[in-house]
Amino acid sequence: MLRRTRTAKVYTEPATEDESDDMTGNQRDDSEELEEWLPNINEGKTKGRHQRGTVEMAERKKVTKRVAKPKEPKPKEPKPKAERKPRAARVSKAKKAKTKTEQQTEDAVLPKPESQQHVTVKEERLSVNLSSHNAAVPEDMPHECPSSSQHFPKVKKEEPDDSFTFDEPAQKKQRTTNAAQGRPIKLKSGNSCVEDIEMNWDPIQVLAEKTGVEQWVCANIAQLFQEENTIPFMVRYRKELINHMDADAVRDVQLTLEELRSVAKKSKSVSQTLKKEGVLTSELEMALKNCTTAGDIDHVYAPYKKGSKLSKARRAKELGLEPVALALLQAPQTLDLHSSIQPNTKGLSTLDEVTTGVQEILTDMIAKDKETLTHVQSWCDRSAVTIHSSVSKTALKEQQPQQGNQKSKPKDIAKFSLYTDFTCDVQRIQHYQTLAINRGENLKILTVKVNIPDWVKNDFCRWCINVRWRPQGFAQPELMTILKNAIEDSYRRFILPFLSRGYRTKLTASAEKESIAMFVRNLRQRLLMCPVRGRVIMGVDPGFHHGCKIAILSPTSQILHTDVAYLHGHAKHKEAENLCHLMFKHSCQTIVIGNGKACRETEAFFTDLIKQRFFKPLDVSYCITDEAGASIYSVSPEAVKEMPDMDPNLRSAVSIGRRVQDPLAELIKIDPKHIGIGTYQHDVSQSLLRAALDGVVQECVSFVGVDINICSETLMRHIAGLNAGRARSIMEWKEKNGPFLNREQLKLVKGLGPKSFQQCAGFIRINPETVRSSIDSGGNEGLKVPLKQTAEKKKVKGSGSASNQFNPLDQTCIHPESYSIALRFLSQIGGSLDQMGSAVLRQSIESSVKNRGLDVLDKSLDTTPETLQLIVDGLTQPPGFDIRQDFEQADFKREIVSMNDLHDGMVLTGRVTNTALFGAFVDIGVGRSGLIPKRFITPDKLPVDQRRRSLALGPGERVEVRVMNVDLQRNRITLDLIRVLR
Repeated sequence: MLRRTRTAKVYTEPATEDESDDMTGNQRDDSEELEEWLPNINEGKTKGRHQRGTVEMAERKKVTKRVAKPKEPKPKEPKPKAERKPRAARVSKAKKAKTKTEQQTEDAVLPKPESQQHVTVKEERLSVNLSSHNAAVPEDMPHECPSSSQHFPKVKKEEPDDSFTFDEPAQKKQRTTNAAQGRPIKLKSGNSCVEDIEMNWDPIQVLAEKTGVEQWVCANIAQLFQEENTIPFMVRYRKELINHMDADAVRDVQLTLEELRSVAKKSKSVSQTLKKEGVLTSELEMALKNCTTAGDIDHVYAPYKKGSKLSKARRAKELGLEPVALALLQAPQTLDLHSSIQPNTKGLSTLDEVTTGVQEILTDMIAKDKETLTHVQSWCDRSAVTIHSSVSKTALKEQQPQQGNQKSKPKDIAKFSLYTDFTCDVQRIQHYQTLAINRGENLKILTVKVNIPDWVKNDFCRWCINVRWRPQGFAQPELMTILKNAIEDSYRRFILPFLSRGYRTKLTASAEKESIAMFVRNLRQRLLMCPVRGRVIMGVDPGFHHGCKIAILSPTSQILHTDVAYLHGHAKHKEAENLCHLMFKHSCQTIVIGNGKACRETEAFFTDLIKQRFFKPLDVSYCITDEAGASIYSVSPEAVKEMPDMDPNLRSAVSIGRRVQDPLAELIKIDPKHIGIGTYQHDVSQSLLRAALDGVVQECVSFVGVDINICSETLMRHIAGLNAGRARSIMEWKEKNGPFLNREQLKLVKGLGPKSFQQCAGFIRINPETVRSSIDSGGNEGLKVPLKQTAEKKKVKGSGSASNQFNPLDQTCIHPESYSIALRFLSQIGGSLDQMGSAVLRQSIESSVKNRGLDVLDKSLDTTPETLQLIVDGLTQPPGFDIRQDFEQADFKREIVSMNDLHDGMVLTGRVTNTALFGAFVDIGVGRSGLIPKRFITPDKLPVDQRRRSLALGPGERVEVRVMNVDLQRNRITLDLIRVLR
C-alpha cells in the first residue's frame, strides 16, 4: 500500500526537463522506487505509440516524464546517458502540447485489434515515403518516428489475440478486401482538403489513427469528398485512390472526418466564448486546439463553464470565501477562519457556515480539476469496473398494488428477466446487452449503476491529500479535516457520477455503432436479394374477419387484378374456385403470402389445394415473405400517387407481391426502419442511423444499375449524384421529349450539371429494348429529341457521337469517361461493340489478358488496372446483367410443417430472416423463426470469406441447422448452425 501511494504521487506530479534540477531528495527517492517495480521500459518498443491499450494511454505523459529522469543515473555506462541528453534538449513546447493532447484523447480510445495495429505500422512506413499530403501540416507539429525516447512503460502486458474477433466485442476493422493493395496515389489538387480544420494536430494523421486506414488513403478520401464525389462513385470508379476499400469503410472515414470537423468548430466556438468573458489565455487557446474529441473540449472548458447560480459553491464565492479556500491550500499557516465570520450575514454568521462554504468551494475546485479527473480515470481503467442492473422501485411499486388492473406490467418486467439482477465487467459486456439495459432504463423498468471498486476512492483521497491538493505549509487539524471532507464529498457528489456517465456514454456509443453496422448489413442483403423474373405472381395479404387481400401482378409488376377473398369462412370452397379461375385466366403459378396475422391459416389453405391438385395442370407453388412496412407504405403519399384509386388494404397485397418480383425497387419506397430488420433501431442515434441507411440504399441502387426509361421517380432519386429535384427534372424531360436514347442526353436535363452527370452516368442504363417499347407504345412522338440543342451542346463538349443514336456501352457499368479507352482496347484485341457479351469476345479478352497481363495492357492504354478491369467486366457481361443474380432468391414450397413436427436433433434447411448482435433468426418453414445463438455461429462453420464478425450471417442466406430445443410453451426454437449452403 505504501508503494502504491508513492506511485500515485509520482504519476500526478510530473517533472519536466526544466524542473528536474529543482527536484528534492524525497522526490528522487520516490522516482527510484518507482523504477524498481514498474515494468521494463524496453518492453514492446517495436510497437507504435498509438498501438497501446487504454490502461497505458491514460498515463503516458505522466509516466514518461517522471521515469525519463531517474533512468539517467541507473545505467553504469556513460553511453546511454549521453544519448538521453540530446533527446531531452530537443523536446519543444509544441511536442509537450502534443503529448498533453494525446493524454486527453487516449482515455476514450479502445484497444485496437491486431489487424489494425499492422495497418498502422504500414501506415507509418508509407508516411516515410510521402513528403507531404493534401492536408496542411502545422510546422510546429512533430512527426512520429521510431525513437527509443518516445516509448512508454507498459502498465499491463496484454498481447492481442488473432485478428479474428468473432467472440469478442471488438471494433469494426476497416481493411476490407483481399485484393492487392494499391500504391500511394495522390490527387492533383492545389487546395487543402481539410483547411477548415484549424487545429494544432494534423487532421489526416488523426483520421488515419482513428480509422486504421493509411494516411495517403485518408488524404485522398478527404479530397474526393471535398470535390463532392459520392461513395458509390468512389468505390467503383476511383478504386486506385481509396486502396480498394468498400463502401462501409469509406463511410466510416467520412463520419470520422465529420466528427473532427465538428470538434474544430466546437473548439473555435468555445474559444470565442472565453474571449468574450476575458479569460482566454494563450495556454488555454493552445489546450483547446490540441483537443481531438468533444469530450476533451468539455474537459478543458469545465473549470470556466458557468454553473448554476443556485449551487452551493457559487453562493460561497459570492460571499467572498474563495480567497479563504485558496489560502487553505497556499498559506494554511496564516489562515484564521474566525476572521471571516459576519454575524449579520447569512452563510457567514457562524464558524460552521464559514467552514461549510470553504468546503463547498474546495469540492467544486477538485471536481473540475483536469489533472485530478485524468488521474482518477487512469485508476478506474486499471480496475474491474462493472455495470449492474436491477428492477427499479417504480416498476415494483406499480406492479404490486395494481396487479389486477395493469396486466401489462408483469409482462414488461418479464421481458427484461435476464437483466433484473445482471452484473458484467464494462470491458466484456456485449453490445446488445448495453442496448437492452438502456431500453429497460428508459422504460423505468430497470435501474442501472456503474460500480467502481472502493480502493479507487481510498487511493484517490490519499493521493489528493498527500500530492495534488496538499497544503503548501503546515495546516491545523481542523483545516485538514475541511480538506479531507471536501475531497470525499467531491468524489461522492461529482467525480463518481462523472466517471459513471463516461462509462455509460462510451458503452452506448460503441453499442450504437455496432447496431447500426448490423442494421446496414441486413438492409444491404435484403435489398440485394435476387428478383423473381418472368412470373405472374399473386400477392396475398392474409386476414380473418376482413378477408385476404389479393393482387395479381404481371411479370413487369403491372397490376392485373385485385380482390378480397374470405378464405377462412364458411364459403371458402367457393372462394377457392374463384381463385382457381383467376389463376387460370392470368396463368399464375406463384403465390406470395405475407407473414402477418392469419398467415399460418392461409398457408394451410393453399397447401391443401396444392395437395389435392386443385390447380392442375398449373404447377403452383408458394412462398412466405416479410410484410413488415406494407401497411405503412399503403397509406404513404408514394402509394397514393402510384395507386390513387385503390383501397389501402389492396395496396398492401400489391407491395407484398412486388417484394418478391423486385425487392430493391419495392423496398426503397419504405422507411428502412419499418422493413423488419436489425434490432434496437429505435434505441440508437436516429441521425447516424438515417445517414447510414440512406447511404446503403444509394449504394445498392447504384451498384445494381437503373434503366432510366422505365424506373420510377422514387428509385431514381436514390442514384448516386441525383436527388428528388433532379429525379423530377429527369421525369419531366422524359414526358416532354420521350425516352433517353443515350447517356449524353442527360446533360440536357435542367439542373443536371457536369458534376451530377459524372456521379450518376455510370449507374444509369439505356436499354434499347425498353426504348423501342416506349416508342411503340407512345407513337412517333417519343422521338422528338431536341437535336439542335443536343448538337450545340455536344459541339461545346467536343463529343463525336450523334445525339439520336444508341451507344452499346450505355448498357454497361463502364463510365462515359472511359469510353475512349474501351474502344481502344477493343481495337487492340480485334473486337467490336456488336460482340459485347458474346462468348467470342469473352474468349478473345480472356486470351489477351492471360497472355499480356493487365499491367501491360493498362500501360499501353494509358489507364489504371482498376479501370481496365472494369472495362473488361463491362464488355464480357451479357446484356441485362444483374449483380443480384448471384444472391439468394425466395424459397418456394408446396407443403407445410408445424412446430409439433420438430424434435431435438432434427436437421433442416432454412433461410436467415434477420440477424442481431446476439444471434441469427432462421425461417425453417414452421411459421416461427428459430434462433441460432451467437455461441453456435463459430468460425469453422462459416465460409472462408465470411469469417469476420461483421460478415457472419445475413438475411437471405440459406443455412443447414440442427434443432437443439423446442419450447412450445414460449413458442421458441433454438437451433445450431451446421453450415452455410452455397
